Amino acid sequence: MEILLGITALLMALALFSLFSFKAPHGSAAMSGLADAAIATFLVEAIHKYVMGNLLGIGYLAEFGNLVGGMGGVAAATLVMLRVGVQPVFAMVTGLAMIHLGILEGFIVGYLFSFIAPLFKKYLAEGIDVILGVLILAPLARLVGFFISPALDLLMGTLANMITEATSLSPLIMGFLLGGLIKMVCTSPLSSMALTAMLGLTGLPMGIAAMACVGGSFTNGYVFHTLKLGKSCNTVSVMLEPLTQAHIVTRNPVPIFMSNFIGGAFAGTIAAYFGIINDAPGSAAPIPGLLASIAFNPPSTLFMAASAAAVAGLLGGVIGVKIYRTFLQERVPLQQFANG
Repeated sequence: MEILLGITALLMALALFSLFSFKAPHGSAAMSGLADAAIATFLVEAIHKYVMGNLLGIGYLAEFGNLVGGMGGVAAATLVMLRVGVQPVFAMVTGLAMIHLGILEGFIVGYLFSFIAPLFKKYLAEGIDVILGVLILAPLARLVGFFISPALDLLMGTLANMITEATSLSPLIMGFLLGGLIKMVCTSPLSSMALTAMLGLTGLPMGIAAMACVGGSFTNGYVFHTLKLGKSCNTVSVMLEPLTQAHIVTRNPVPIFMSNFIGGAFAGTIAAYFGIINDAPGSAAPIPGLLASIAFNPPSTLFMAASAAAVAGLLGGVIGVKIYRTFLQERVPLQQFANG
């Protein structure tokens, strides 16, 4: 029951964000802004705070990474509004109002206020619109952020606890399921960094997510190379950061996502077996996932787990491509790009 509840909670979160991305007005642009915010804050925090700071002992970078990691709400509100096309000064003042609030609060406020901010420019004279806009938007955005914060913390905390509890009770099963699902998200236009950051995953669940992304990197490399999806530069790019090849992924979802689930599930199971932990929420991506994990695990254990995850990811790609070519290729042909 705990496993069922944990996976159901994750699937509900994925379904909600997918529905928003594809159906809400400017949903895809807003989700891109959220992904940008996760990279701008949690990637910097993961590397500088946990690796350069806590592990290598560089105090300045530890303090700097901790500071940037706490700016998720500011970054999310600002970048979501900029992605949607809001005037930069309105985006910035709304973002600054999210100081000390989480990335999810910033995302929601930024999206809602992207419909309010343009009204100032539409109905007020030039110059007056900016003055009244910044004076009204900032405190109003702060008020909305504070109002929704307790409910969001409770909801995300409950989802994270369900996943964590299920993982502690059945680590190998959750390693398989969680690893497969997170790697699919990592390769999709959604952001696995943003998702794991909003859920606040830490410990073994975050370790599974990180290693799934590391191992799944080799899944993507094999799939792109074998199926000739783009040029060599596309193959290298999708291994380093899958979001850079979203235009190819979305045109060929069947072989890519199927292979990613298999490779991510294998890699996640290996992470659970080795007991890999990661206390850097939002580091669910190939490079940050590996580097952040260095700070929380014995080097020998992490080396063995990462090496085995890479092999497992490669195996997942082989199996996925074989299944696709044998059973699905005629019904779901590949979509190639002339320019790679």
